Amino acid sequence: MVVTGATGRVGRHVVAGLRAAGADVRALSRRPKGGHVTGDLADPESLDSACAGADAAYLMWPFFGADAAPAVVAAIARHAKRIVLLSSGSVDGGVPGAEPIARFHAEVERAVEVGAPSWTVLRPAGFAANTLDWAPSIREDGVVRGAFPDAAGAWIHEKDIAAVAVKALLADGHRGRHYALTGPEVLTMAEQAHIIGAVTGRPVRWQKQSEDDARAGLTAEGWPATYADVALRVQEQLTRARPATTATVADITGRRPRTFREWAGDHAAAFLP
Repeated sequence: MVVTGATGRVGRHVVAGLRAAGADVRALSRRPKGGHVTGDLADPESLDSACAGADAAYLMWPFFGADAAPAVVAAIARHAKRIVLLSSGSVDGGVPGAEPIARFHAEVERAVEVGAPSWTVLRPAGFAANTLDWAPSIREDGVVRGAFPDAAGAWIHEKDIAAVAVKALLADGHRGRHYALTGPEVLTMAEQAHIIGAVTGRPVRWQKQSEDDARAGLTAEGWPATYADVALRVQEQLTRARPATTATVADITGRRPRTFREWAGDHAAAFLP
């Protein structure tokens, strides 16, 4: 098994889950360490040796565009006949306002569907782990700053995404499927902040920002300006359109998806001074 993005939020759990199941795992990293092998999605030629002899691959897409997707998929599919793609819930319209993000994710999906003999696409809702972006300000003064505290999502634990990926990599019956993955509940961003405070024992409050200040904060974190605007548009729309939850995680893994409170417990140390 080949796992791209093996040091990432989801990929590390895919590696752990495959190893726990007894699979032979090749964890790809641009800067390999501790048993990882070299592989760079920005350099498709580097994937040939990394994927040689593999029967399946987990593919995450780290770019804000899909131009390289056909070459990457072709390089992986020359060896791995099953590809499980981490895509986005925005593709099926589940994230209002996210059309530019949905567009390039859909193009990556098409590259996989055309180029891989067997494929499964995972479309997760918003990651619970996105709240780690709040950690520096919570550690500093117990405040989360943002423009849309009432934006709501069915936030999903990265371990649940990984658990579905492991099942799709190891078991038959997932070929040609698109899986919409969510957490078990819908929470606003302000409610997420409150839960982090309750779990860590340090009250966390929301400080409402103007959209201009929120945009400046995102671009300061390295977001391209276009996608910062998209993120704010999505948040604004999610104050009015509450998303639905799905039973997909439970159906595939046999266990209920983890709550945001459980996620916060797993990551409490990140929010503490």
